Amino acid sequence: MRRLTRPRFLLPAVLLLLLSLAAVAAQQLRLFERGWFKLQEWRHTSEWRERSVWLPDYVATLQAQPIEGLEDDVSALTFDPDRRSLFTVTNKNSEIIELTLDGKIIRRIPMTGFGDPEAIEYISTDIYVITDERQQRLFRVHLSEDTAYVDAADSEQLSLGIGLNGNKGFEGLAYDSQGQRLFVAKERDPLSIYEIHGFPHTDPDKPFAVHVVNDPERDARLFVRDLSSLQYDERSGHLLALSDESHLVLELNADGQPISSLSLLGGRQGLEKTVPQAEGVAMDDQGRLYVVSEPNLFYVFEKKPAE
Repeated sequence: MRRLTRPRFLLPAVLLLLLSLAAVAAQQLRLFERGWFKLQEWRHTSEWRERSVWLPDYVATLQAQPIEGLEDDVSALTFDPDRRSLFTVTNKNSEIIELTLDGKIIRRIPMTGFGDPEAIEYISTDIYVITDERQQRLFRVHLSEDTAYVDAADSEQLSLGIGLNGNKGFEGLAYDSQGQRLFVAKERDPLSIYEIHGFPHTDPDKPFAVHVVNDPERDARLFVRDLSSLQYDERSGHLLALSDESHLVLELNADGQPISSLSLLGGRQGLEKTVPQAEGVAMDDQGRLYVVSEPNLFYVFEKKPAE
């Protein structure tokens, strides 16, 4: 009789174990928060669509196009409104790469002394900021039409050293030119977005003073597993945050509340296949979104007319 009744007790135990594992996985992937967010996104469509980026309206118009002539992994992306081109960086054989808006290489600028560059951000005409992920260092660099190379020793630098954690450091940058705020994304452990005031130093008549602001409550609302890149939208005052592991771009309003999202999974938003390891997002002055992924794939998303 014991042999016959043992499976009765074994089956509930196995089911309980499977349910526990599923609950842990759901918590790790933040599935409950994502599900609740999708419901709220749908409920507030009419409220936010006209005064936000509103990512659900975007569809892929160019996808998985290799960046020809580039073998190293690209990381980050920024739009230069003066040149009407895009800039990215490679972190193995460190280079700054200028791209056309359809993903063609315009020029390559060697970099020295930057260690592990992970992000680049347009600040103003010919002025950019570059991050060193491991050392959590920011570099203000000058890029003109005839710049042949960039040396870290020639740049204004800022070291923060906030929660140093190997290669899980500063991954993304975004700049608010009106508020003169530089947003810096820490990849994970913990996932954070910092606002830096005073760097880069833009007014030589004022003393150099840096102020760093963090918002743990906002960061806790980010139901993504990591942060790879940031983009600030001057028109709405909203911040876009790209997560590689969650295959998602989130739009955060001025209060840091997630309000819309763009999925990078195959079958969603016009994508034929999932975007592999998305590393950079940028938006141009026409509202088009650009994404690069490792090793060297290029995507464009455009807003479809509201139905």
